[in-house]
Parts: sequence; structure tokens; C-alpha cells
Amino acid sequence: MSGKGKILVVDDDRLVLATVTHGLSRAGYEVIDADNGDDAILLAREHRPDLALLDIRMEGKSGFDVAAYLREYLGTPFMFLSAFADDDTVNQVKELGAVAYLVKPLDIAQIVPTVEAALSSVRAQPRLRPVPAERHVPSPSPNAPASAAGGAPSFAPSPMANPLADAVPIAVGVLMHRYSLPRAEALERLQRLATADGRTLSQQATALLDAVELLARPAVG
Repeated sequence: MSGKGKILVVDDDRLVLATVTHGLSRAGYEVIDADNGDDAILLAREHRPDLALLDIRMEGKSGFDVAAYLREYLGTPFMFLSAFADDDTVNQVKELGAVAYLVKPLDIAQIVPTVEAALSSVRAQPRLRPVPAERHVPSPSPNAPASAAGGAPSFAPSPMANPLADAVPIAVGVLMHRYSLPRAEALERLQRLATADGRTLSQQATALLDAVELLARPAVG
């Protein structure tokens, strides 16, 4: 088994799945892959990955469904890789507490550094606390939310590893989507905005996401 970490990759696009899986394997990670949400949950329960990389929009269970289950029952950190960066998607990513968010199209040279940074962030934080051993992890129910599948979640709801590591990855994803920028240029633009406004990079990212949320709210009156 690789010492770099075990990654679960989930995408219903077989080409994307094969490309990301191959690239992460070559980078030294142990990779488990699934092309649908149900298999992803079963594999996560069996293999307990260090990080899950999830597509968002899939047939059946979405990446959001899988992420909610991973968080509630397994305490598995997750990041998203998606072609979508609309306001609703960004807000859901934030609420779920992903450790990173990348907007397609991307090549593996961009994905690997983000995975490495996400794992470093995860390992620097306390792990979610498991409940006593007699509590087993319930099987997911297709007709009920994860929190109702068997009472209390199998992990106490202590904070996930530094959600989105101060919002910078989501803000970069938003700029990539809105202005059709590659990741490096989106990050550079965010840094320029921060410098111009006299803010740290984290503060500027938070301000940008706050503005996105404000614009997404329905008009009153």
C-alpha cells in the first residue's frame, strides 16, 4: 500500500475517471474508483480512504449525496471536481464542508497538487471522533437521508478538516468559471484583488464568496 494516501475517485464519465485514477496512481497514491454514488459509498465503507474526490452531477446518488454520507457516517474528507460552478453549487459545496473544489476541465497536473494540499490540510486537523465500537455503521437507505438511516451518526459531528481551508479553493473555482480562466490565472487574480483591497488572500476569498451568496438571494419586496 502506498504511504502517500488512499484516494477514492468517483465520476460517471469513464474517461475522466480513468484519467484521474491513472494520474493519481502514477503520483504514488493508492486509488479506488467508482462510476456511481452507490458503489462509492460501499467502497468507502470497505476501504476507508483518506480522501474522496467526487464528481457532483451523476445518475442516481449525486456527489453531494455521497459527500453527506461520507461526512455523517465515515468522517471521510472529500473534495469536488465538477464542470459546474453556479451559485447554488458553490453554496452547497460550502455547506457540506469540502476541503477543495476544482472546476473542469482540468488536467492531472492541476489535480495532483490540490490533492496533496487537501491531504496535508486534513492530516493537520484532528480526525472525527468515532462512537463506541458497538455502534455499527448503518447501510445507506435510498429512501431516507443519511442521518435517519440508523439514529445517531457513527462519528461525532466535530468539525471536518478545516472546510475549504479558508475558502480560497472555492473562490478560485468561481473565478475560473466566471471568467474562463485557468487555475493559476484565477489564483493570481484573487491575489491581485486582495492586494488592491488591503486584505489577506483568505479574507478576499471570503469576501468574494459572501458577494456570490448575496447575489444568489431572491429579491425581497
